[in-house]
Amino acid sequence: MIVLSLAEIADVVGGRLHRADPGAQVTGSVEFDTRQLVPGGLFVALPGEKVDGHDFAAKAAESGAVAVLAAREVDAPAIVVPPLAPGEAHERSVALTGDKDGSGAAVLAALAKLARFVVQRLAEGNLTVVGVTGSSGKTSTKDVIAQLLEPLGPTVAPPGSFNNELGHPWTALRADAQTRHLVLELSARGPGHIAHLAEIAPPKIGVVLNVGTAHVGEFGSREGIAKTKGELVEALPEDGVAILNLDDPLVAAMASRTKARVVFVGESPSAQVRAENITLDGEARASFRLVTPAGEADVTLPLHGEHHVGNALSAAAVALELGATPAAIAAVLSSLERRSARRMEVVTREDGVTILNDSFNANPESMRAGLKALAAMTRESGRRSWAVLGVMGELGADAVTAHDEIGRLVVRLNIAKLVVIGPEAAAMHQGAHQEGSWGEESVLVPDVEAAAALLHDQLRPGDVVLVKASKAAGLWRVAEALLEPRETDNSETRSNGGDA
Repeated sequence: MIVLSLAEIADVVGGRLHRADPGAQVTGSVEFDTRQLVPGGLFVALPGEKVDGHDFAAKAAESGAVAVLAAREVDAPAIVVPPLAPGEAHERSVALTGDKDGSGAAVLAALAKLARFVVQRLAEGNLTVVGVTGSSGKTSTKDVIAQLLEPLGPTVAPPGSFNNELGHPWTALRADAQTRHLVLELSARGPGHIAHLAEIAPPKIGVVLNVGTAHVGEFGSREGIAKTKGELVEALPEDGVAILNLDDPLVAAMASRTKARVVFVGESPSAQVRAENITLDGEARASFRLVTPAGEADVTLPLHGEHHVGNALSAAAVALELGATPAAIAAVLSSLERRSARRMEVVTREDGVTILNDSFNANPESMRAGLKALAAMTRESGRRSWAVLGVMGELGADAVTAHDEIGRLVVRLNIAKLVVIGPEAAAMHQGAHQEGSWGEESVLVPDVEAAAALLHDQLRPGDVVLVKASKAAGLWRVAEALLEPRETDNSETRSNGGDA
């Protein structure tokens, strides 16, 4: 963050000082976890369902925090923010903190004000804010954009999927006077959510990847999702750039909703930034010809899955806008590293079993992408394929149909084994049977432990296993169990039940 005095911060957030020196300066980072504090930092005291950050104020001061951003007076220097007026709290902030009295929402609102102030000041200089949204692929694309922009100047991007009312301002406040690019991921669970995040850190470049069915139970329809995703391009200024996926009609239609210049990406011949001659190798890694108005270059992605081509094109368009050449973009794209865990994380065991850990989250579109990658990795090699799948959450009335369709797709892709975990995902098992999967090709197991035990018993060298479900299903524990050394006695299969 830029250096600010406590008096300046109090003025920005509308708070008052408590036991604090007005002239004391915040020179470190802004943190909501005392373990991450460094001397000169600012601690954000968030109340929650289980613990209250206010109770850690003294510890934060001992760890070097100059002050605490708090909703009430604490046993440490603090900036105390006022309660929000009725109806002023953003509903996602209330849900995120889980506090009963709205104090957490008040602290988050103050954090948002501070982030907006800092971003606006930096944007007066050389900072460019890039926002990314879409039903799937946001985190992977954000990681690719960051890697493309880093050679062009200091770049800040969030770790993992830190894309809500806490992660968004927290990431924005990592930017300082040296930062040239701030890459942010914007998520939504309802109308107005992306618009709210865009107000915190106004983007100059906005990327919309796709409109799928993630959270369709909350939005009601894909059109409802598109309306909310389009809030990002509506927030762009006239001298901004909207980067839209021309291959997705609902995204392409957003061109009429922005006053910014539009750049289309995709496989369509009409896209300004496009991929031609796409091929996949035996590990489902894509190669293609990158075609842009500034020139062409060959790309070989090290990431698994053809769906990464579209993500790479969007990221390439961002980099082109900020001064990268097609050759430089192709070089970075061909040497990408995976930065966020449990997203097509490919690990091969000593016995030759390959685990595709894509267990961070799932929706019908990302599930199809993962299955197609699995099929591509085994089609030519003859290796036996396993799809270990759990529930896709928040699909509303479409849940049964969506799970049924995934089960049928498994059969159509000729995937050898389907393991469906939990009764909520049972329609996948039913769909596979209806599509012609008989005997033990598809099996329904009750929980993660049963799935891990079955796999330990039946996997053989050379098998390839995709593990995927919505985050709440906990299927990451299956992937981690498969990568643990197996007990050689008759004890039960071990399971890692902790958090990542």
